Amino acid sequence: MDQKLIFLDIDGTLTEPGKNVPPPSAVDAVTRARGKGHKVVLCSGRNYGMLFPVMQYGFDGLVASTGGYIEYGGEVIYDCPMSEQQQARVLEVFKENGIYRTIGGRYHSYTDEGFKEFLAENVQSKANSELLRWRIQIENELGIRPMSEYDGEPIYGMAFMSRGVERLKKPMQLLQKEFDFCIQDEDACGIVNGELSSKAFDKGKAVERLCDFLGFSRKDTIGFGDSMNDLGMLQTVGTSVCMAGGNLFLMKVADMVCPPVMEDGLSYAFEKLELV
Repeated sequence: MDQKLIFLDIDGTLTEPGKNVPPPSAVDAVTRARGKGHKVVLCSGRNYGMLFPVMQYGFDGLVASTGGYIEYGGEVIYDCPMSEQQQARVLEVFKENGIYRTIGGRYHSYTDEGFKEFLAENVQSKANSELLRWRIQIENELGIRPMSEYDGEPIYGMAFMSRGVERLKKPMQLLQKEFDFCIQDEDACGIVNGELSSKAFDKGKAVERLCDFLGFSRKDTIGFGDSMNDLGMLQTVGTSVCMAGGNLFLMKVADMVCPPVMEDGLSYAFEKLELV
């Protein structure tokens, strides 16, 4: 089999959302695939600092901040934080419209005070997977600090959560020229959440950049994901895999749907794709 370049989302794909420990079956699949000469890269919305606990399981490179930072073999391939002017504008317009913000620098993330309480109030909202994901992440303290501690560290992206879509209209109008809005499904309680990222990068562009750097053809790439920020990656790779229980649209467009990660989904898919 030709050498493959494999891109793995983390939360909901390699690990349970908000967790840092993959199931043994996933670790074994990655180890065996690398042993056969395939290259495996983490491709996550998490920032660089949040990836360190997962990197110990053995990967060839990483894509952090939804494509804003790329590293392979210890070499920085791409690094594109917001400008100071962009940061100030983004933070202010979301604050003015009463939208909860979680910003991601290279090493740390910061969230608005009151965000955890907001999540706790709406935990009954089972339809919103991202709501539960952020609740778990904050409670497990994945390096997310209160916004009061933010000291101007360069920002790569932002997750947001709003009480209804109306509050998002003005931010989208003011920022749409420079930024993309990845909106998750609105849940039954009227809560809308998503991610904001620069138009300069996304997970799909990260696949292209790393392929160009390594000399890989895109037909020899495989991507695994579960949520809408994985869409660009799954549309760019040669073979796309969505985890069962992931975003419904993603499951429809993916080449393959495999079992959830905690049901040995990655191991199953690696076997089916003859990567191990």
